[in-house]
Amino acid sequence: MEFKDYYETMGVEKSATPEDIKRAHRKLARKYHPDVSKEKNAEARFKELAEAYEVLKDPEKRAAYDRLGADYKAGQEFQPPPQWAGRAGAGGDFGGGFNGGGVGGGGDQDHSAFFESLFKGMGRGRGGQSGSPHQGTHEAFNMHGQDQHAKIDITLEDAYAGPTRTLQLRVPIEDAEGRVQVQNRTIEFVVPKGIRAGQHIRLAAQGGPGMGQGSPGDLYLDVSVLPHPLYRADGRDVYMDLPVTPWEAALGAEVEAPTPTGRVEVKVPAGSQAGRKLRLKGRGLPGNLPGDFYFVLHITLPPAEGDTAKKAYTDLHNAFSSFSPRAEIDRVHNTLEAQA
Repeated sequence: MEFKDYYETMGVEKSATPEDIKRAHRKLARKYHPDVSKEKNAEARFKELAEAYEVLKDPEKRAAYDRLGADYKAGQEFQPPPQWAGRAGAGGDFGGGFNGGGVGGGGDQDHSAFFESLFKGMGRGRGGQSGSPHQGTHEAFNMHGQDQHAKIDITLEDAYAGPTRTLQLRVPIEDAEGRVQVQNRTIEFVVPKGIRAGQHIRLAAQGGPGMGQGSPGDLYLDVSVLPHPLYRADGRDVYMDLPVTPWEAALGAEVEAPTPTGRVEVKVPAGSQAGRKLRLKGRGLPGNLPGDFYFVLHITLPPAEGDTAKKAYTDLHNAFSSFSPRAEIDRVHNTLEAQA
């Protein structure tokens, strides 16, 4: 069946107040009333208006319609969600048909298949009249609350330690008259150890409120890990660039370095080159299969400042006069030239 945009039918915005909806209804009802209107489609439009007004004037029906219709536009194919099976439109929990007063205030009113699929039996009061949702005269209307999402930033240390955090949310709340107000809400949650960027934390029953006896929805915290000045994560593995001196790389050394779980002694093998990775097994992000931590060696040269430093570099040059750091480049270049 096609989705009906009741707001479009009434010519109002989704943020319209009950007063806006009432004014729009009065204006359009006069325009399309079959007894006075000269419009060719007056009767059909009058029925559409009556149905739209029946939903939008009732805070409970309007809230249900807004939740179900958030992802649809007028004319799109629509199917009620699975949790409504056997309830709305099926005559199950809600009983028989909907008997509501027409726009003129009396008589039964025909509704579209779309309306019946959503609200069949809802609002049936005593004596077959449409009752106010606040008078307790209609049968139970139950609907699971909407799941909600929020974005959170955590540090890499949080992903290691799994601390308890609090989150401040501004949540829209609809009052009994259909007006939406924003309230502050504080939620406490635990960051799961080993969580990574792009994953989410599910907080059960912390989402949108249910309707009637319906349970609340869930709140999903979409996780982003803040950039770290020392470490970077790739999956569960964590990397850090470790500067070493030329003599530490050449002769080998033991140096102290930090990790997210504390400082460690790192053994730099003799003859290490820049870019070499030194692994600490199982010291990456926690998990059933924890990641590894890698030190990536970067050779850092001291500045040639002062006569003593310059003489040291000159002595080093003389000691390795036969060494060419570009020998491999020259070999490849000569090979390519010979093949040309």
